[in-house]
Order: sequence, then C-alpha cells, then structure tokens
Amino acid sequence: MKKVGLFIIYFAFVICSVNAQVLLGLPYEEEHVKRDAPMPYQFLREADVMWSKTIWRRIELTEKLNHILYFPVKPKADWMSLIDVLLHGIHKGGLTPYDESGDDEFGIILTEDEVHARMGAKSVTTTVEILEGWEEKTIAEPYKSWEVKAYLVKELWFFDKQRSVLEVRIIGICPILQYYRPDDVDQETPLYKKTFWIYYQEARDLLASKAAYNPENDLKSVTFDDIFQKRFFSSYIFKESTPYNRLLQEYTTGLDLLLEAESIKETIFNFEQDLWEY
Repeated sequence: MKKVGLFIIYFAFVICSVNAQVLLGLPYEEEHVKRDAPMPYQFLREADVMWSKTIWRRIELTEKLNHILYFPVKPKADWMSLIDVLLHGIHKGGLTPYDESGDDEFGIILTEDEVHARMGAKSVTTTVEILEGWEEKTIAEPYKSWEVKAYLVKELWFFDKQRSVLEVRIIGICPILQYYRPDDVDQETPLYKKTFWIYYQEARDLLASKAAYNPENDLKSVTFDDIFQKRFFSSYIFKESTPYNRLLQEYTTGLDLLLEAESIKETIFNFEQDLWEY
C-alpha cells in the first residue's frame, strides 16, 4: 500500500513537471499552428489579363503604421525587422540581391560584400598609439541596418477577366538608406539612396516564415508576407508606367504631386468600377 502511495505521488509530480514546461510563461497550451509557407497565388494565364499597369510606391518607415516593418532596430531572438530578414536571407544564400540602378529589371546580381557596401559598411584607416609610437590601422565599420528608413515597392496591377477581379502582385522591394554628408556635423539634412532590389516572388518563402510584431495582439502573429499581401502598410505612388517613364516629381511638385498620385489610384479604382453596371 505504501508503494502504491509513493507511485501516485511520483506520477503526480511528473505530470506537474510536464505541465510546467508546456505552460511556461503562458496560462494555456499553444495549439495554434504557425504557417511557414506563403499562400499560393491564383493560377493566371496571359490570355486572361485584359489590362495591367506597373506602379512604384514608397513606404516611409517613420509613419506609425509602418513601424511594424522597422522595429526592432536590433534582432531579438526570432523577432527581426524587415531589413534584417532580407539581409539574413542574402547571407544564408536563399535570396538574390540585384543592383539598384537601371530600370528595376533585376538584371545585375550583387555579391554579399557589395550589398554590405551599399548598406554603408566600409574600412576606415586611423592612427593608433602603440609602445613604439603611432601606426596606421584599418578598422572595418559594419553597416547599420536601422539606417534603412524607407522602401520602394514595384508592383503590377492587372484585371483577370477569367475571375473578374482586379489584383496586384508585388514584383520587387528596395530598401532606402538614410545617410548624411561627412561635413554635416549636426545631421540636419538627411540624404537617401537605394541599396539593392529583391525579387519578391523569390523572397515570399522567407517572408512567410518570419513573424513581425503585431502591436494590436500578441497572440496572433503576422508574417511579413501577410503585411504585403494584405496591404497592412502606408505608402504613396511616386511613379507609374508611361511612355515617358518619368517620376512624378519630375513634372509636378508640392500639393500637385500628391494630387497626381491620388489621380493614379483613382484611375485604377475606376477601371474596375467601369466594368460593372449597377
């Protein structure tokens, strides 16, 4: 009888230990299965696309809605910013970076060292004191990923007559680095430059496997692919596909520039609406 009592106590202790491990930090057992693969696109034939237009957007990370793409400024466990996710993918060999110049056609492939150089990594020669006097020493300064303050997004809007829907597919993403001139000691005038392009279709598997911080609900994580596919970001149009291939700021400024961007959005919206009768 005594042995039976000891066995029951031991069994209860084991059960409590297992539950303590499972419920560590949570008042419940996690059952939600995280999706680590992107939702596949609907099948599309070229013959079913009856209209399309390419536009370019700019996402400013200083806007509150876009903070989800910017933070944390330094990786924390499995939580990284979008730029750190992209750089991690390049380092592991799963992502191909493309040159930022040209017409965004993903023609020139960059090496990882070239990407780091475009991100601001450099070697600095300085003079250091030693026992015998002074000597020059080359110090490697790493890039600062948190200096990426914006993204360019190239996307294609099209109408699929087979399903009678207007859809958008993101083609590429380009991080924009903020920097200052060496003589700008007070850092009053920030400058911006494109770093590299990432082909979005190639990056979807990676973006769908990385969770971004959801400021509204800690329980329901959202992936970077979800953010782009569900349009959980704020942006403005700065270029559209035209015979002139010009930026909006090349022929309009100020309030007129914003109105021109809104006009492009309205044109896309009206195209779909004009196909229906009410």
